[in-house]
Amino acid sequence: MRVVMFGYQTWGHRTLQALLASEHEVVLVVTHPKSDHAYERIWSDSVADLAAEHGVEVVIRNRPDDDELFQKLKEAEPDVIVATNWRTWIPPHIFTLPKHGTLNVHDSLLPAYAGFSPLIWALINDEKEVGVTAHMMDETLDAGDIVLQRAVPVGPRDTTADLFHKTLELFGPITVDGLAEIAKGRTDFTKQDRSKASFFHKRAEEDLRIDWTWEADELDRLIRAQCAPYPSAFAFHKGKRLEIVEAEVSQARYGGTPGRIFYREGDGVAIVAGAEARRGRNHALLVKRVRTEDGRELGATEYFTHMGGYLTSRP
Repeated sequence: MRVVMFGYQTWGHRTLQALLASEHEVVLVVTHPKSDHAYERIWSDSVADLAAEHGVEVVIRNRPDDDELFQKLKEAEPDVIVATNWRTWIPPHIFTLPKHGTLNVHDSLLPAYAGFSPLIWALINDEKEVGVTAHMMDETLDAGDIVLQRAVPVGPRDTTADLFHKTLELFGPITVDGLAEIAKGRTDFTKQDRSKASFFHKRAEEDLRIDWTWEADELDRLIRAQCAPYPSAFAFHKGKRLEIVEAEVSQARYGGTPGRIFYREGDGVAIVAGAEARRGRNHALLVKRVRTEDGRELGATEYFTHMGGYLTSRP
């Protein structure tokens, strides 16, 4: 089949690699311009460069809504469009242009975690598996009929970076296998159960701020979710921003006020956590490594030279 691909960053790069190695002909690639936004610099393999290396025409767009692009798409005469990590709305007159429509590849197990940053949100929410869905695009974001879906387990100490690498391996194969189903003439794909749908927004600065009323296991997942190269979760100590780079749940239980810098346990420092911490039934967040405002990364026992005081959500 003749394929036009809309794609961006490493997800799009890996998908395009698979398409170029497949029996399908990639006739045009549409991708976004490079961005300096913190999240856009992560996993930033260039779709444009890969396409150019293989002699495929590239069109750069933030939004695919202009007449010039539409004309190029018509001239390309695609049988199908493939969209992978395309960041803006694709209008109906484009996604319905090919005779087989548009196959969108999304990094969650739809209908759950439609929208943005699904791996981070899934890890924070203690999901036991994550995955990738290839579905037919329709007018509702990430809501079209499911062609194929593949899952991987979330390990007990996985970070978002771990989950990224696990799911990235699925993108190329699920795209090529999804196109094979479409090429067979199949249209009886699985309808999404909209009663089970969930939609999540982009991660922002406020989403990184630690709330010490969360339970220790929830904070542990937040810190693993915001692992490098993503921006780290943070709190404030003595009015200065302090990023929490590594932590786990304490073995002992600690009572008191959430945020209290309590006690050294092993190679970490226990910070009281949980809305009911005053009852003394809670595990603490055992902070092991931190990063200061001036970029120094230190062990927690080195940074917290004296016990006592508080980590706060606001300066």
